[in-house]
Amino acid sequence: MTPRTATLIGLTAILMWSLLAVLTVATGRVPAFQLAAMTFAIGALAAIASWIRRPGAARAVRQPALVWIVGVGGLFGYHALYFLALRLAPPAEAGLLNYLWPLLIVLFSSLLPGERLKAHHIIGALLGLAGTVLLFAGNTSAQFGPGQIAGLTAAFVAAFVWAAYSVMSRKLKAVPTDAVAGFCLATALLAAAMHLMLEATVWPDTAVQWLAIVALGLGPVGAAFYAWDIGMKRGDIRVLGAASYATPLLSTAFLIIAGYARPSAAIALAAVLIAGGGLIAARDMIGKRS
Repeated sequence: MTPRTATLIGLTAILMWSLLAVLTVATGRVPAFQLAAMTFAIGALAAIASWIRRPGAARAVRQPALVWIVGVGGLFGYHALYFLALRLAPPAEAGLLNYLWPLLIVLFSSLLPGERLKAHHIIGALLGLAGTVLLFAGNTSAQFGPGQIAGLTAAFVAAFVWAAYSVMSRKLKAVPTDAVAGFCLATALLAAAMHLMLEATVWPDTAVQWLAIVALGLGPVGAAFYAWDIGMKRGDIRVLGAASYATPLLSTAFLIIAGYARPSAAIALAAVLIAGGGLIAARDMIGKRS
C-alpha cells in the first residue's frame, strides 16, 4: 500500500466522524456511556466477524501491554473525557477546545523519526484552526462557572489524548490494524462499566434510533478507527492532521441538511479557511505522482 493510498483511506475516517453529531442526535435520549458501550461493541463485533474469512487475523490482538495501553487508553480515554466535557461545559466551547487535536497532530508529527515539519504544514493547520474558531465563535459565551471550567479542561485534555494516540500509532506501525477490534471491544466493556456506575439505562424508543446506533457502530465508532489506524501508520500524518479540521465543518453541514442547524456567512468563511488550509497542508501529496 502506497502512502498516498493510506492517506486517502485515513481521509475516509474524517468523513465518517463528520456524521457523528447528526447520528448521535438521532439516537434520542440514550446516555453517553451506554451509547459508547453499544456502538463500540458493534464496531468491534463487525470487525471480528470479518476474521472468519481471514484465518489467523485473531492473532493480531496478541500484543504487548504497551500496545494495549496506547490503544485502549486512546479510544476509551478520549471518549470518556469528551463525554465528560459535553456533560459539564457548553457543547460549542467544548467542541472548540476538542478540535485542537488536528493542530496537535501536525505539531507532534515533527517528533517522529524521519518526519520533518514544513512551513506549509504549519500554515495549513493554523488556517484550519482559524476556520474552526470562526465556526464556533457565534456560539461562545463570556462567563463560565466552576463546573464548566472542569468540562472545558476535560475537552482540552481530550485533544492531547487523541493527538498522542494518533501519533503513537505511527510509532507502533508494526501492530496490525486488526488489533483495533480488540481495543474497541475493551473500550465497550469499560464504557459499560462506567454506564452501570454513573447512568440509568435508557433504551431507544423507535426503529430510527436503533438504526442510528447501528450506523454509529459501523461508521464513526467502528470503521473510522480502522481507516484512521491505516492512515496514521502508513499515510501522511501531517496532511491527515490538517485535513481533520474538515470534521467540524462537515459535521455542521450535515446538521444543516438534517434541519438541526442554520446556514450562515460564518460557516461559509470557515469553509474557505478550512478547505484552503487542508489544500496547503496537502501540497506534498497533491504534487507527487501516484
